[in-house]
Amino acid sequence: MAQNTGILLATGTNEMEIVEFYLDESLGAEVYRGCYGINVAKVVEIIRKPKVTFLPQAPRGFLGTFLSRNRVIPLIDLAVQLGKTKPEEEVTPLTIVTEFNKSTLAFVVSGVNRIHRLEWGQIEPGGPILDGMTNSITGIVKMADRNLLILDMEKILAELNPQYAIRDDVEMLPVGVDLHYKALIADDSSSIRKILSRKLEQAGFTIRMASDGSEAWECLKELKTLAQKEKRPIHDYIDIVISDIEMPQMDGYSLCHSVKQDQVLKALPVVLFSSLINEKLIHKGQSVGADEQITKPEAASLARRAGELIEQYRNNGAH
Repeated sequence: MAQNTGILLATGTNEMEIVEFYLDESLGAEVYRGCYGINVAKVVEIIRKPKVTFLPQAPRGFLGTFLSRNRVIPLIDLAVQLGKTKPEEEVTPLTIVTEFNKSTLAFVVSGVNRIHRLEWGQIEPGGPILDGMTNSITGIVKMADRNLLILDMEKILAELNPQYAIRDDVEMLPVGVDLHYKALIADDSSSIRKILSRKLEQAGFTIRMASDGSEAWECLKELKTLAQKEKRPIHDYIDIVISDIEMPQMDGYSLCHSVKQDQVLKALPVVLFSSLINEKLIHKGQSVGADEQITKPEAASLARRAGELIEQYRNNGAH
């Protein structure tokens, strides 16, 4: 029953694949079917719902654990985790086994439709209204007859286990107070942008923020134009780019590729900060020229490494 979800894509083309699945929920006497998407890069396999070992005093939505390929994998009922009321009986529930944030866990869903190849530009940000109602959705894909909601799997994981959340109480050692480091942070999660901004400001950085790769790219082009107009080096305006990978409009790989292909902006180091970074996928960041790749939620080392890269570029005369 395991399904192969691997489709090869060239990195930096601003394309991605999503697995479309659905969750059924009871709304009075009717059953509503909601369609959702998850990045193929996070999916290990799709299997039938396995038999589980139940755990005492398990949190709501946690069904137990099962053994697969010599790994003990937690099994989560995604509909329950999202606060939905499930129909009394599901016909053929499936399980999506995922790997991200250096964690493996599985989610029971009502069913799986297909894999879509999309450009990130086809994924619209949720916007401030949706973000105010729920921060479990990072984007929307408009199909002919339905909307696909892209779930924030990192938020769901953090709710299940707070140790995987980016913590706001971690103290950042000062690295750029007297050196006037300037960073651009690109991330589609407003909460992560705010936390990273606070942490880096605590370390002495001046911060600009962008909600996706496209906004970050426009900001960088404006700074480049200003630097050329005023005949000053680009690092007088910006020193480093710190970017998520999964973002609507333009992903982090494409942003990094664009920076490294630009004759002026290539003087900037780029750090990819994402839940997608692991041994299987690290080559993708390398192929677009990323200077460093750090896995969420390991934010504690971010300021130190950013400072090291800035100094390395300055000492090498990259500016």
